[in-house]
Order: sequence, then structure tokens, then C-alpha cells
Amino acid sequence: MLFLNGTIAEESWFDDDVTPALFREELNAGTGNITVWINSPGGDCVAAAQIYNMLMDYKGDVTVKIDGIAASAASVIAMAGTKVLMSPVSMMMIHNPATIAFGDTVEMQKAINMLAEVKESIMNAYEIKTGMSRTKISHLMDAETWMDAHKAVELGFADDILEREGVEADVGSPEVSMLYSRAAVTNSLMDKIAAKCHIKPPDSCAGANEVTEDSVGDGRSCDEIRERLNFIKRFI
Repeated sequence: MLFLNGTIAEESWFDDDVTPALFREELNAGTGNITVWINSPGGDCVAAAQIYNMLMDYKGDVTVKIDGIAASAASVIAMAGTKVLMSPVSMMMIHNPATIAFGDTVEMQKAINMLAEVKESIMNAYEIKTGMSRTKISHLMDAETWMDAHKAVELGFADDILEREGVEADVGSPEVSMLYSRAAVTNSLMDKIAAKCHIKPPDSCAGANEVTEDSVGDGRSCDEIRERLNFIKRFI
């Protein structure tokens, strides 16, 4: 399991950046299928491209899990996942590359041309993952598009939404159907109270004043227990 937390850079200045060298070292430390957790605002496009290529070239399956944000260059790295999963509270953001340029019109035009080519290379990663047209991807980048988990899945940038283990049970099973049925919850609670008091459930009572064989120690009748359970039912 690898964690990509922080800004992506060619070199780490404060020991909290993610660099291709550090990532390669951790990636090659093990074998088999891996999970990469991403929480990054992005950073250097070239450094991100290197990490993307490492993951694309990795022999095992790469599951990318976004638990915070995968923005800018970090979203490019996420596209290398065999499967991309997002937390329901995470975000992904894509936008046009940016740079700082200084000089005359010739130098400015060089910077513009360079940014155009960088955008094309970024679009390659998005296109491979989503299957979306380059024109649409370009428009999304122009608009600086922010996506929650559902939107990212809808557009193809992610494959699914992360769920807590053990929650994906069949809604038709008795355990889960209780979560969606008020009557089931009520009946279940009554059965539990009856079992706790060592009495038979209310529907098993034979007469108004008959005490069951499993009655409570003070000999309370089924009607008394039924009345108490019905009282509880009104507040559920």
C-alpha cells in the first residue's frame, strides 16, 4: 500500500513533497497488486507524468483510492489506476496547465506553445481512462472542472465509490431489510424485549389474563407485557 500525500515535485524541499525518486523507491519495495491512496493538490506536470508512467508500467494491478483530493497533476496520476475508487466525500479537479514566463513576445509565444503541448499530453491520460472525446476533455479543462465522486464516476474519471467494508450486503437479506423497514425494526425490538424478559412474544399469548409458562418472575400476564410493548411501539 502506497500513500501519495502532498505536493508533487521533482525535488523535495521540505521533506513533505512527493517526488518520482521517492515514489519509485517505495513502488519497487514490494511485488504483487498494490493500492495507491491519493490526497494531493497536484504540482509539477513532468514529475506527475513520471509517476503515471511508473504505475502504467507496473506488472500487477493498481487500485487507486482517492480519500481527499486528486487535483491538477494528481488527477493525472490517478488515471493510471487499473481501478479508480473515490471516497464519497473526496474531490477531483482537472484544469489547464500553467507556467510563469518572462521575456518578449517571442518568449511568450514559446510559453504558449509549450503549454498547448503539455495540455495535449495531459489529455492523453484522461482520454485513455474515460474514453471521452478530446474536445469535451479540453472544454472541461478550460472550465477548471471540480468533480465529486458521483460526477467523476459518471464522466469516467473514476470507476466506483468507496464503501465501508461489510455494508454492501444484499438489501433483501433480513439483516439489511431491517434498516429500511420500520415494521421490521419494531417487531425485532419486541422480540428482543420478550426474549430478555423470558416471555413469549405478544402474538403467542392465548388469553387476556393467562400467564405463559415462560412468564417473568412476578407473574405478569401477557396482556400487561403486550400493553408495555405497544406503548414502546408508539415512540418508534
